[in-house]
Amino acid sequence: MIPYEELSKEELLEIKSDLDAQFEAIKAKGLNLDMSRGKPSTEQLNLSMEMMDVLTSESDLVCEEGVDCRNYGVLDGIKEAKQLLADMMEVPKDNIVIFGNSSLNIMYDTIARSMTHGVMGSTPWCKLDKVKFLCPVPGYDRHFAITEYFGIEMINIPMTPTGPDMDLVEKYVNNDPAVKGIWCVPKYSNPQGITYSDVTVHRFAALKPAAEDFRIFWDNAYGIHHLYEDKQDYLIEILMECKKEGNPDMVYKFSSTSKISFPGSGIGAIAASDANLEDIRKQMRIQTIGHDKLNQLRHARYFKDIHGMVQHMKRHADILRPKFDMVLSSLDRELSGLGIGSWMAPRGGYFISFDSMEGCAKAIVAKAKEAGLVMTNAGATFPYGKDPKDSNIRIAPSYPTVEELKTACEIFTLSVKLVSIDKLLSNILGI
Repeated sequence: MIPYEELSKEELLEIKSDLDAQFEAIKAKGLNLDMSRGKPSTEQLNLSMEMMDVLTSESDLVCEEGVDCRNYGVLDGIKEAKQLLADMMEVPKDNIVIFGNSSLNIMYDTIARSMTHGVMGSTPWCKLDKVKFLCPVPGYDRHFAITEYFGIEMINIPMTPTGPDMDLVEKYVNNDPAVKGIWCVPKYSNPQGITYSDVTVHRFAALKPAAEDFRIFWDNAYGIHHLYEDKQDYLIEILMECKKEGNPDMVYKFSSTSKISFPGSGIGAIAASDANLEDIRKQMRIQTIGHDKLNQLRHARYFKDIHGMVQHMKRHADILRPKFDMVLSSLDRELSGLGIGSWMAPRGGYFISFDSMEGCAKAIVAKAKEAGLVMTNAGATFPYGKDPKDSNIRIAPSYPTVEELKTACEIFTLSVKLVSIDKLLSNILGI
């Protein structure tokens, strides 16, 4: 294909005329397609339905500790659930605390606790003049929403193919005591699908923070969410690396079963050093007598162990893989060589990251919406919803059916072409 930039005004107008006709034909269908968030499909949710039968009125509901899971007790998670999540998170079970149904909730609580009571005896963040957080971009909008909610200043850190720009991370963390944390999705990152390299993880572990209460917020949301049997990324375990470097307390590691069992009805956990966990339990003892042990027991008995969980995730991959392949093949077929966008082919996770020509992302998302396709708002992958280049768009292929996805891809690529041509024509005409 000839790059659009090399075409004359007349050639662009001719292509635009044809594309407009295609777009209007799709628009006339009155479609209503949703690719706005990375939600598992109904087919994926059905994979876990047998979990509903694991506990019945006839079940023995006493956990390994000998506690009746119908009653109060066991503050930080039953042993069975701890072992399951510890194996999933690749940490010793003594370094894990089980919470409720959401890792996002744990992250919110962790920021809130730091604001009101400080970190392991340090000054509460709310009493400081300035609190800053590093935000690898593009990144996860809900992470940024938490820090924005608490009035924490967010600093963009560009992502590279091997993870965040570590020169910048080291510069900020090692020299500015106001920098208290960094958000990380280290494996199959949201939205690019990047896995941090060995060197990146080593450099994280070797940070020398100017702030004693600096923490890495390591959200390993997609630790076992591979798409392919023969192409799987590997990530070094951060807790052990920090311990080796003499920084055992520097990281909070989060995960959950939200995209493994049932979103909103899974179990979430935090892994950290003994000292960090004791600090966390101080709040927990006031906040709760214990989270939902029946749900913990249900998960532990259904999956049995990490091997059961891995096999379960292969079934998820069988559903997701054709959808990702369809989107990627559509982008390759329709947009490769035109010079109006770039994208990455992830090996796992839930998203495909698309970068349009500068200044086009919002217009592309708006154009797609005209034809009935709802996508994540352009800019959502940056703090404050402000993408300085207005170019990043997060594609979420998981929820639509394959047939819906085929139409969604057609709408999206048409929208990219039309908006890009308008951009180039405005440049030519000096508008």
